Amino acid sequence: MHVGGSAIQSAMRLSDPHALALDYTRCMMSFLLFQSEPPEALMIGLGGGSLPKFFHKHLKKTHVRVVELDPAVVAAARQHFALPPDDERLKVEIGDGAQALYPEGCDLLVVDAYHDELHVPELAAAEFYDAAFLALREPGALVINFMNDDPKLDQYLQRLERAFGGAVLAMPALYDPNILVFAFRGAPASIPWTTLRSRAEKLEARYGLPFTRYVPRFRSMNHSNGKDLLFGDRALTS
Repeated sequence: MHVGGSAIQSAMRLSDPHALALDYTRCMMSFLLFQSEPPEALMIGLGGGSLPKFFHKHLKKTHVRVVELDPAVVAAARQHFALPPDDERLKVEIGDGAQALYPEGCDLLVVDAYHDELHVPELAAAEFYDAAFLALREPGALVINFMNDDPKLDQYLQRLERAFGGAVLAMPALYDPNILVFAFRGAPASIPWTTLRSRAEKLEARYGLPFTRYVPRFRSMNHSNGKDLLFGDRALTS
């Protein structure tokens, strides 16, 4: 799927429609290293519906609400990308993602919304990040997809750190030109690397995603004291 440009927004394997075909979407699942299966997830931006489909198949305890601005995108996802119909665990609605946080709360918030290959400014405003923090229950996580050449990326990260009290981590995708950013409400001050590696092995066996390769990616962009991954003081490397 291409929306407003040449960049691939979504892709699907015909042989396995529920698989995460794009590297960056697989990397977004890294939130599971820090947060167990969330009861309620809100996703802003649908695309081809890769993440909602993966959640629907594999995260049976999670209820997913998706908000998409463009009705044509929803229609394409239903017709061409095997997005299942709404049921008790999946709801897809047409609406403005910037307004989707009110009045309901969630345990996980996923933002992957682009217009003409640019991150939607309203979804990177300080006001939106403040609202996202308030909308998340504890423990809660916000996951955002950015492009690694976004000239405003550092500005966005600073806004996130202010909104989330510094509990922000960044991770480069394995292959795609994306930076995945994770912000947390109710996170611990640190997590031992040994704990993350143990979790990664179990998650990899369960979901078939390369979680053991994601742990070193977190190490490359965030503060550590050698033994622990530290939440708070971000150290981006370029």
